[in-house]
Amino acid sequence: MFELSKQFRFEAAHTLHRAIDAEPSRRIHGHSYRAEVTLRGPRDPETGMVMDLGLFRRALEGVRDGLDHRFLDEVPDLGPPTLESLSAWIWQRLETDCPNLAKVTVYRDSEGDTCSYFGPNS
Repeated sequence: MFELSKQFRFEAAHTLHRAIDAEPSRRIHGHSYRAEVTLRGPRDPETGMVMDLGLFRRALEGVRDGLDHRFLDEVPDLGPPTLESLSAWIWQRLETDCPNLAKVTVYRDSEGDTCSYFGPNS
């Protein structure tokens, strides 16, 4: 069994409605994010790969384009623009093209925040 991971970065702005630090969170503000997508599975006997890295990269580029330099409050189907929502949204966009999808982790390195999503059947 192998795990294969690839990362991408994106910059995005959002607002949040929170109980703590409410006023600054309600104003539009931005963050630098890093997402890591992990596949888990056996190597294909013919190719020797869990997934071709070129195909993996293309799938991630499509997802990144939907988030990078966006106002997350307006991203269709995202919901509240939290780390939790971002992790699940990325999963949903990749699950068809990445059949061995095991985990999506979103990092907000400047704050030391991380959230991982393992999917509904994990």
